[in-house]
Amino acid sequence: MTEQTVVPAEAAARWRAGAAATGPADRAAVEHAVRAAYRAAGLAEPAAVRWFGSPSAAAEEALELRAAGAVSVREAVRTLPWEAARRQAVEQVGAAGWAPLWALTGGELGPVTNALAGRIRDVVLDRLAPEPDFERADRPETDAARARRTAVRLVLLDAVRGQYDAPWFAAFEAAGVLTGASAAGTDKAAGVERSGEARQAGVEALAEVARGAGWWWPYEGVALVSERPVALHRDEAGRLDRADGPALEFADGFALHAWRGMPVPADFLSGLGEVTVERIRTEENAELRRVLLEHYGYERYLADSGAEPLHRDGTGVLWRIQLPDDEPVVMVEVVNSTAEPDGTFRTYWLRVPPSTRTARAGVAWTFGIPEAEYHPQRET
Repeated sequence: MTEQTVVPAEAAARWRAGAAATGPADRAAVEHAVRAAYRAAGLAEPAAVRWFGSPSAAAEEALELRAAGAVSVREAVRTLPWEAARRQAVEQVGAAGWAPLWALTGGELGPVTNALAGRIRDVVLDRLAPEPDFERADRPETDAARARRTAVRLVLLDAVRGQYDAPWFAAFEAAGVLTGASAAGTDKAAGVERSGEARQAGVEALAEVARGAGWWWPYEGVALVSERPVALHRDEAGRLDRADGPALEFADGFALHAWRGMPVPADFLSGLGEVTVERIRTEENAELRRVLLEHYGYERYLADSGAEPLHRDGTGVLWRIQLPDDEPVVMVEVVNSTAEPDGTFRTYWLRVPPSTRTARAGVAWTFGIPEAEYHPQRET
């Protein structure tokens, strides 16, 4: 075990910014790092490094390469040095030190970053090989459709996630495995046997690619690299979120639309400014209906839909919104007992489980305690 010199929180902050980075890559630096990763793996450098505006475009090219017999070298370039880096990281900090270090680095970054990468993967998959839809003649369930979807899944497994591998790079850096050196420092791996030194050089090169690019595909003789997005919009919880355009957008037009983390069709957002009670009631997709309801506002919907309260007590008013083919939305209306600076008293709406039967039970649930144990000295 060696002394840890990198503060985990600082490493996490650097790689959090890297995972969310947008804008054009320094292509020369990234290409240098890609070639260094091949050398560190004991492979000949790729004859070409091809750039694409999005992971979707790169994946489409990878699909054609695979169909033509191209061989993925992901295991040598990414898997083997990665496994070595993981072992070294645990050795560096000790088995007892790895869990808390991971919690402060990869464990903190992972949920948001992995969710974003997973969403990109799902959209690319459905774009290149749409799910069969038995109600649409242009999307039938056929052997060819199933085969293409399988082929796209395999192509996506060939990918290296680039900036979206930030959780692991943060952990490696905090453990002292990743020095933060530029790709130029990996040239020492040229001609070296697959030693620990070469493995570390490979991880350094992978990190350098991740600092400047998104997903990329290493094949024999050619590497396909996707630019990072040009725009990223997220809410305070880190979820994709934008009401007036793409939440994640790439230079070639590939984009993801979402409202507070919920994937939505692009044309769906254009109608949010004209939502009505009837529009909410008649929306057949339950998930989209929830988006409409949240955008419209629960308080406003209760007033405009003529909803009736279920229960009243000293804590507040319990309301239920019945939705077709979906669980009801149940909320407690509470009034803050502390006056605002202007002398008014603010009303809050607390969403609670559909099984809630009393306002007090709902408020108690928000504190994580049973109704019988909720005895505040003063309601707030």
